[in-house]
Amino acid sequence: MDPKRELTSVDLAALVTELNRYEGAKVDKAYLYGDDLLRLKMRDFDRGRVELLLEVGDIKRAHLADPKNVPDAPGRPPQFAMMLRNRLNGADFAGVEQYDFDRILTFSFDRPDENTQIVVELFGQGNIAILDETGDVIRSLETVRLKSRTVAPGAQYEYPSSRLNPLTVSRYELERVMSQSDTDVVRTLATQLNLGGLYAEELCTRAGVDKTLDITDATDETYDKVFDAIETLRDQVRAGEFDPRVYLDEEDEVVDVTPFPLQEHQNEGLSEEAYDTFNEALDEYFVRLDLTADEQEATSNRPDFEEQIAKQERIIEQQEQAISGFDERADAERERAELLYAHYDLVDDVLSTVRGAREQGVPWDDIADTLAEGAEQGIPAAEAVTNVDGAEGTVSIDIDGTNITLDVSMGVEKNANRLYTEAKRIQEKKEGALAAIEDTREELEAAKKRRDEWEADDSDEPDDDEEYEETDWRSLQSVPVKSTEHWFERFRWFRTSDGFLVIGGRNADQNEELVKKYMNKHDRFFHTQARGGPVTLLKASGPSEPSVEVDFPDSSLEEAAQFAVSYSSIWKDGRFADDAYMVEPSQVSKTPESGEYLEKGSFVVRGDRTYFNDVPAKVAVGIQCEGETRVLGGPPSAIEPRVEAMLTLTPGQYAQNDAAKLCYRDLRNMFEDQSFVRKVASPDQIQEFLPPGGSTITDD
Repeated sequence: MDPKRELTSVDLAALVTELNRYEGAKVDKAYLYGDDLLRLKMRDFDRGRVELLLEVGDIKRAHLADPKNVPDAPGRPPQFAMMLRNRLNGADFAGVEQYDFDRILTFSFDRPDENTQIVVELFGQGNIAILDETGDVIRSLETVRLKSRTVAPGAQYEYPSSRLNPLTVSRYELERVMSQSDTDVVRTLATQLNLGGLYAEELCTRAGVDKTLDITDATDETYDKVFDAIETLRDQVRAGEFDPRVYLDEEDEVVDVTPFPLQEHQNEGLSEEAYDTFNEALDEYFVRLDLTADEQEATSNRPDFEEQIAKQERIIEQQEQAISGFDERADAERERAELLYAHYDLVDDVLSTVRGAREQGVPWDDIADTLAEGAEQGIPAAEAVTNVDGAEGTVSIDIDGTNITLDVSMGVEKNANRLYTEAKRIQEKKEGALAAIEDTREELEAAKKRRDEWEADDSDEPDDDEEYEETDWRSLQSVPVKSTEHWFERFRWFRTSDGFLVIGGRNADQNEELVKKYMNKHDRFFHTQARGGPVTLLKASGPSEPSVEVDFPDSSLEEAAQFAVSYSSIWKDGRFADDAYMVEPSQVSKTPESGEYLEKGSFVVRGDRTYFNDVPAKVAVGIQCEGETRVLGGPPSAIEPRVEAMLTLTPGQYAQNDAAKLCYRDLRNMFEDQSFVRKVASPDQIQEFLPPGGSTITDD
């Protein structure tokens, strides 16, 4: 039999029980190997060093590992690992849950300033997503955009559709579900109860039920026996009463690992090894599985081009599925908007009725009851209402079979405009997806080219990766100072999380200079709705580089908008959010309308604008140690992956120079070499990155 390469849902249910015994362990560091293996190094008060491995590639696993079985630290940590280190350093492991009976684990980590969740998808192509306290994705190994769910930075994480959990099923539900099947007992257990082939067969064996028994011939006694076997399995998992086994074939190569002995494997004549904990068994199994793979690989150093190509083809298929739904969704939103105008009087009647009742203090529940009574009396406006949601302040209506949710605080026109705006947003997402699929097709062609080149000259061997020794900068007694002067440093500036340069003016003179001298045709121009904001440019290229067209990622656009808002006059006013807009350079002009006058640093913007609404006023300052050593400042999502230590600020009570001194004090205390902090992040240097006005250091 082929060796197990992915953990089953039963395995994960058992694993969760053991892992939760380590609640309270503190995270020291995170490592990412390649693009599919995450390692968390932790400390447990009673057990000492704890190593957690999470792998979501060809092998899909999650377990604790003996330190001697942990791979050496990889090369320079990528941004994904650096971001995790900043979020998890010193955090407490708060527990892990299995989502329903799916192969998804959600690890929770708590820290006074922020909580983090790591969602590990051990099915399909596999994925790891990092979530903030609100459930929004901060970063993920893979971006998923399907009709059914989305996993992408900035979006709310969406779990797959729920599945029936056989470990919580009742006797009644068991019979109801199984009796609807049109196949035999074992296939029904495997598919309808989501047990998979191995455990479906195991339950049949334990229950003494013929696997091939047609479901139409199953009796009450059959269901009783199956349910009793499920209850026994359920009790074993919940109580943590495991007797783990690693199974080997005739050649003493590992083929399976289970939390308790399986009669099915005994019947197959497999030899077995017992272990004290399931984690120990998993660790041993995957170490030996990896050794077997290494021995097989030793016969050929040829990279697995077919797997690389297949992966890109799977991604393209996934992207095409997502794209196919964008037009349909956008058309549906436009159709809803047009229906509102086509039935203007009816919609206006509903909105006016509900709004008038609310203005008179009528509770939402009473409004719903009144509308229901009106529907029974045949009043058209009341008949159209399908739902009243007081928590959201909305009412849903049915027009020609289409359900439309209306914001009661708005009129017909604004509700329709909201739907048109959503249609436009969906269409823009499609354009981004089309660009992404082109990138993937280029990667696919590159993989095919590498395969062809290898086959043309099979003497080529891949170079060994240069070893990189990781540095704990905070604990060093002496941190070397390495700095370079850049042309953009006299402006406000930062680099987005995608590596693009953003620059902004500090005053009217610099605003003029940026537009006249440094704005190229493929850049993006940002400004706030409020007056007194800096000219903000998201650069497609440097001043000495040829201007090239760039498809900026959404993350860079959102960070540039946050930069424009945070360094505008709203910070000085003590406001915590504002709107920003983006236009192309061709829409920005110094030529005023006839009879008007433009002040220095002001511009006329003509044409359509892309708006970013309710952008939070928030900045981060931190100390970069890798490469250059310096203080950095800007949107937290852009600064966090680049620095070793960071503070977050919002509008507050401390004047700019006082806030800079507070930041300096806190950052200095984070490093053993405090003289290094004085050199690269003095209060004056920090103040360069703080918005004008009062600030407060937050826990966010």
